[in-house]
Amino acid sequence: MEISDLTNTSGEWLRGAGPEADIVISSRIRLARNLADFPFVSRASEQDRVRIEGTLRERVLSLEASGHLLYVDVEELELLDRQLLVELHLISREHAESRGSRAVAINDRETVSLMINEEDHLRVQVMQSGFDLPGVWTQINHLDDLVEEHVTYAFDERLGYLTACPTNVGTGMRVSVMLHLPALVITRQIEKVFRSLQKINLAVRGLYGEGSQAMGDFYQISNQVTLGRAENELIDQIREIVPVIIDYERQARDFLVKESYENLHDRVSRAYGILRTAQTISSEETMHLLSSVRMGVNLGLIHDLEIPTVNELFIYTQPAHLQKLAGSELGAVDRNIERARYLRRHLNRENGSGKAGEN
Repeated sequence: MEISDLTNTSGEWLRGAGPEADIVISSRIRLARNLADFPFVSRASEQDRVRIEGTLRERVLSLEASGHLLYVDVEELELLDRQLLVELHLISREHAESRGSRAVAINDRETVSLMINEEDHLRVQVMQSGFDLPGVWTQINHLDDLVEEHVTYAFDERLGYLTACPTNVGTGMRVSVMLHLPALVITRQIEKVFRSLQKINLAVRGLYGEGSQAMGDFYQISNQVTLGRAENELIDQIREIVPVIIDYERQARDFLVKESYENLHDRVSRAYGILRTAQTISSEETMHLLSSVRMGVNLGLIHDLEIPTVNELFIYTQPAHLQKLAGSELGAVDRNIERARYLRRHLNRENGSGKAGEN
């Protein structure tokens, strides 16, 4: 597997399966770890970073539990390839934009990524489709144990795992679930939900995590603090609150169907029509319209489209993917034209296969 292969493949988390997949796009757990023998990345010299990368590369590539791993030297990647990995949620924006020796290892299902020399020496991430935090925890806990058999993590008996950011000290764990909540946005209840989450110290972020906007009505719900909390406590907190949000979203969808069916049907039909006929369209407008279409498919208002295709289009119409598929770098105007062409090709049955990963 090479970086170029990622352009035409779809990660497991996009397949639209798993529990509650109509609303829960993915479940993710990330662990932050540091090697005891080296300073934190922010204090490390370039020589330190090279040695950290070398130490972890050897250990990571020997992991058999994750299947075949693509190991990528992020420092050597072109800007477009780094952006591609961000769009696929395989590395963070910070990892893409940083400098110095750093890398990422990715499994062939795109469910596992191990970032080396991000904010911490090692960040292990596992992401699955649907609402399946126990399954994600089982996998990432096993991976973490395998790495720890051969390296010594920075660990304090009282504080737990030591991390670059104080909010991660303890378990070093960030538990997050990505939700699609268009009905709560339409019915203007979303802010009330956010205020409730903030009261119990849960963070709400956009599609690409910290600092990103909520495009396409996607929201990531995650814990903010790990110190003094056990892993099962952090997982249980998210497992308890997400079903409540799912129920609110389903109630809002039912309300729209029962009380405003004509307006809802018109909204979905117009969105689908624009996406199938537009000659130029921005990324932001595409995300907004695809959100309505995805809800329409799940509510049975659109019958000739499948959820995995819609999920893929959210990612494949992002700037880096478009340019990789086109085979050249494109300015904003040309990207908007190419995006519209791509959507027409994959949403019109008479002109395309209807499957986002095919050309």
